[in-house]
Amino acid sequence: MKELEHTIRSHYPNVETGNEVTESYLNFLQHEYNADLSKMLFATSLCCDDINVSTNFRKVLTRPFSMGGLGGLPFSGFTGMVAFAHHIPDGGDAFIFYGPHIGMTDDGELGKMIRPGQTQLTNSCGALMLALQRLQQESEVYVPINSELDYQQTLLERTVMPYKHRIITAANPQKEITEVAYEEIHKKLKLLIRMSRQEFKCDRIFLLGGVIVNTSPNHQDAVDIRNFEVVNTRESDDNVPAFSILESDAFMNL
Repeated sequence: MKELEHTIRSHYPNVETGNEVTESYLNFLQHEYNADLSKMLFATSLCCDDINVSTNFRKVLTRPFSMGGLGGLPFSGFTGMVAFAHHIPDGGDAFIFYGPHIGMTDDGELGKMIRPGQTQLTNSCGALMLALQRLQQESEVYVPINSELDYQQTLLERTVMPYKHRIITAANPQKEITEVAYEEIHKKLKLLIRMSRQEFKCDRIFLLGGVIVNTSPNHQDAVDIRNFEVVNTRESDDNVPAFSILESDAFMNL
């Protein structure tokens, strides 16, 4: 256990267990911000992979709103963010936990893991590792083709494509594509919040972002926190990008 922990920290020096992250940040929200957890609406922008249960936020904060899809990108988009904004309990706060995930074997290999009930290694994040394999192919230049039957994987690959050289020339491409995914999730969430700021029924949005490290069932998963910030929804933002809102009853009542 100690050896694996040392290996994880060699890649992610600030890593904590999922339980430690849950306890420390919920206590922080309660004591430093006087947040009422019973009135807090929790959202995630995590990969839809079933392995992503590293933290216990769901056990404390009820009714999680799911924004993420393959790779953790916020596929619910603008409409999903507005719906989340409209669902905040009266007098409550919003809390969004986000980021990609990456597996680590007991031998310290990144990008793979043994899942509960299995004996063979599988990829984690499977969607990101598939994208990496396609970026690395040498027989031809890979270009993601739009497909309504595989929309999320296509968009994920198109999102990381501009970083192809950075990823495939990195010392550890599996880690690097995960870093790119974190940066893109963070950027997209911030943009969606800016676009929908006036729709929030609360004054504060708490954002907590990081990289989840999945390990075998014999060990605790860990989280490398990268960002914690509080967005004041009542502050004006003159840099909000132009976009069109349908002023319909359906939109107003998402």
